[in-house]
Amino acid sequence: MNKIKAVELFAGIGGFRVACDDFGINTLWANEIDPIACTVYRKNFGNNELCEADVKKVLNEIPNHDLLTGGFPCQPFSSAGKKKGVFDTRGTLFESIASILKIRQPKFFILENVKRILSMQRGFHYKVILERLNSLGYSIEWRLINSAALGLAQNRERVVITGRLESTLSDAYLVEESSFDGIHQKEISNLSYPIDLANVLQNKGFAFKNWGKLSEGKLIQADLDPMLGKTPKIKVKDILEKKVDKKYFFNEETKKRIKESVKVDKFVNGVEILYNQKGGARMGYTIFGLNGLAPTLTCQPSRHYERYKLATNQYRRLTNIEYARLQGFKDEHAYPATPRSQYFLFGNAVPPQIVYWTLEQIFKPGSINLNSINKQMELL
Repeated sequence: MNKIKAVELFAGIGGFRVACDDFGINTLWANEIDPIACTVYRKNFGNNELCEADVKKVLNEIPNHDLLTGGFPCQPFSSAGKKKGVFDTRGTLFESIASILKIRQPKFFILENVKRILSMQRGFHYKVILERLNSLGYSIEWRLINSAALGLAQNRERVVITGRLESTLSDAYLVEESSFDGIHQKEISNLSYPIDLANVLQNKGFAFKNWGKLSEGKLIQADLDPMLGKTPKIKVKDILEKKVDKKYFFNEETKKRIKESVKVDKFVNGVEILYNQKGGARMGYTIFGLNGLAPTLTCQPSRHYERYKLATNQYRRLTNIEYARLQGFKDEHAYPATPRSQYFLFGNAVPPQIVYWTLEQIFKPGSINLNSINKQMELL
């Protein structure tokens, strides 16, 4: 296999970079605009590849590459041509990705986003993304993955979108039948018939499922298990630091609020919920246990103060190091950023394990081929 060359967009603290380095992929160029994230990136990977700038202003600096990666911000597209039901991507960061794909034509891309991208604006948002990517000559495959399936103690569902340039099937180091998910067709019990992407969403009952494949405007999809058929083995209690500063523990005033909470004592999506404030839906009012997964980490400051019960009358929030472990990074990865900044940086990162798993699926033989499925469907 030839050495694969990658470009990393919206790099953050380098979740894609960690996975690519471990996989033996050479990152030629990376981009990030946040100065604190850039400091962390340089500490871990050096200064040679990182470009600290607005990506829209440095598109011409991006070198030729084989693999484009990025966890792109998903701001809603502006409405344009409403009578046609079209959404305009111009001016968005997604359009920067499309521009790079059009100009540099990398053989592959891997994009990551939140689960909600599948249903935003009743699916119109995702349809525009798929149409744009497919129009650039890429066959598309996506899948919803839970990081808990890959050994992390966090209920974190993310959509990973991969693309393969359809004109590169005979490249020496690429497998002709490579498939993102690497599953067998017989494992899909609810596989849809191939349909034209241009026609979807005209019926109110249509919805994008958590796995799908798109090639030359034809779409198939199915609901596959985000847990990959696995049961989480690691729990929050397994990643806790042994010695924690007292500043992370809650005071007597906070304990009084806990007494006013309602007992829940059940697991929801693998997360152990012990108490919740009556009538309150905010996660900040919830008391979590240690015998399940952590809820999805975010970059929202209020979420950094979620309470965990360690023992009788002993409650504290997670440390920045515990955030690193939940996201699959080394303890010291986000230094020299302050602990407060690290919460934001980790909450905004992509777990390297999700990226590494995806790379394994792309660069090995797969078994789902859209053209063969189309032919089978025609015979039914």
